[in-house]
Amino acid sequence: MSSDPSAHATPEVAPYGSAPSRASSEPRRPLTLHRLRAMREAGEKVAVLTAYDAASASLLDAAGVDCLLVGDSLGMVMQGHATTLPVTLEQMVYHTQCVARGNRGAWLIADLPFGSYQGGIEQAVASSAALMQAGAQMVKLEGGGWTAPLIAALVERGIPVCAHLGLTPQSVHALGGYRIQGRDTQSADTLRRHAAEVGAAGAAMLVLELVPSDLAAQISADYPGITIGIGAGVRTHGQVLVLHDMLDITRGPKPRFVRNFMQGAPSLLDAVRGYVEAVKQGAFPDEALHGYTA
Repeated sequence: MSSDPSAHATPEVAPYGSAPSRASSEPRRPLTLHRLRAMREAGEKVAVLTAYDAASASLLDAAGVDCLLVGDSLGMVMQGHATTLPVTLEQMVYHTQCVARGNRGAWLIADLPFGSYQGGIEQAVASSAALMQAGAQMVKLEGGGWTAPLIAALVERGIPVCAHLGLTPQSVHALGGYRIQGRDTQSADTLRRHAAEVGAAGAAMLVLELVPSDLAAQISADYPGITIGIGAGVRTHGQVLVLHDMLDITRGPKPRFVRNFMQGAPSLLDAVRGYVEAVKQGAFPDEALHGYTA
């Protein structure tokens, strides 16, 4: 074991917006949708984390996170709301602009907030265009069935789409709270049907939230794009967590599927690198600790 203190030093992260120093390694090649699809085909897991500002975007990018999600979860972790529902499109545009300034190489996804696409195709296109102009490379929307025509219209207009099924936080009141979805035969069949519909409509990614692990695995095996799990077991094509949850910044009880990556990590950068490594190796999530059964 080396006695050189520099061997244990945390690598420096260049401030967002600055040029890399000559001593540092060159920035990684920017992720594209084509490369993300190639990762899926090669069996390489996709590591995703939420980001809401330039500083965290810069850190996550430097740590090797594949995709940054500007989630409407910012309504809860940044603004202090009880749900994501109060978040506006203008706020999502602002945070997307911030994250885009701090990011160099990760694929950037932005949530369409509640009320910005429920009005139909014309509204969804206008809202998505605003997020893309702010720096997003893909937009995410929640729900199945009625969303398929919206997805098809967006994809036809050159806007990459990530769908979101299972527990959809914007529908929390209709779902009766934050409950596991797809545990009975009827709801599981509905999730499979909705996944097939959004996949056929062209959604290149699909987030599966709070879904039994076996059901998520079945959907992932059939899905034409990339599935990203959160509380959906280890057999999806990638994983996502809320940054503030996995860094143990969020106070109070957290969902079972969250792991505290700050535990034992000497720095934020090391914690995020630990998350990326755990996802890539299939060590996170642990089915026994983080998974759900039907």
